[in-house]
Amino acid sequence: MTAPLLDVRDLSKHFGAGNTPVRAVDGVSFSIAQGETLGLVGESGCGKTSLVRTLLRLNAATSGHAMLDGIDIATARGAELRTMRRKMQVVFQDPYQSLNPRMRVDRLLSEPWALHRDVLPRAEWSSEIARLLEAVGLRPEHALRYPGEFSGGQRQRLGIARALALNPSLLICDEPVSALDVSVQAQVINLLARLRRERNLAMLFVAHDLAVVRHVSDRVMVMYLGRIIETGPTKTIFSTPRHPYTQALLSAVPTPDPTQRGKRNRIVLQGDLPSPSNPPSGCRFRTRCWKATEHCAREAPALMARGPDPALLTACHHASG
Repeated sequence: MTAPLLDVRDLSKHFGAGNTPVRAVDGVSFSIAQGETLGLVGESGCGKTSLVRTLLRLNAATSGHAMLDGIDIATARGAELRTMRRKMQVVFQDPYQSLNPRMRVDRLLSEPWALHRDVLPRAEWSSEIARLLEAVGLRPEHALRYPGEFSGGQRQRLGIARALALNPSLLICDEPVSALDVSVQAQVINLLARLRRERNLAMLFVAHDLAVVRHVSDRVMVMYLGRIIETGPTKTIFSTPRHPYTQALLSAVPTPDPTQRGKRNRIVLQGDLPSPSNPPSGCRFRTRCWKATEHCAREAPALMARGPDPALLTACHHASG
């Protein structure tokens, strides 16, 4: 069996000291194979961004391990760290904040090569910039413009081009279309899907929009209050979710078919997301779950197969299809 490109085991990121740290990421485990897209979903405050920042080593992990193609992300130093940075790139959420407005596009795209000097000879920078721009649907002459001269969708294409400059194996997309108009979202999503096929890219795709996640992901991972509560193939997650939280998320997805509106059972969650500095005992979702029992308060459910599909893992004592 081929080893995964990214292998995360019991990764945690806690903020603050003392007896009540904020448990933003708490014992998360998953893997991504080469060429695979894993979607990560969950409501605001569940820990998605903290997980992404820890994987990028913008935050230091509190405990656990994350191996990228054999390199330990948490402990890499020197040449190994540079290799890790080159293999893993990110597309940020806000295309208006992620590009330096004082840099012309040619400098923005060539900056990775200036930092990683062994990747591309300087004589080839101009031709490679033209190829990158064409790969994301822009023209070579756009290299002479500044970010302020582009629309939001074009800026995100520039962000994608910059992420591809070092030919990474893994692309982390942190809500890459949430700041864009709906029509532009489709263009960027289709661009990412094409680049993934052409370059055999692995992707961790973080999003709030479940329709987008369904379109781009091979597998989906559902996060709640710092932990993964359900994960499995996209088709299975969307057709037969077993965790109550996943069922509630999917019930809120708008349907484009007017004849089906009002026919689905909408699940409305009661209460707010608990504080990650003082999570509930046992199952963290129990304070908002209509199936919760005393067993849920006493014992945290393990993430495991609880139905006929062994690929669908659910952390719920009362999982049902």
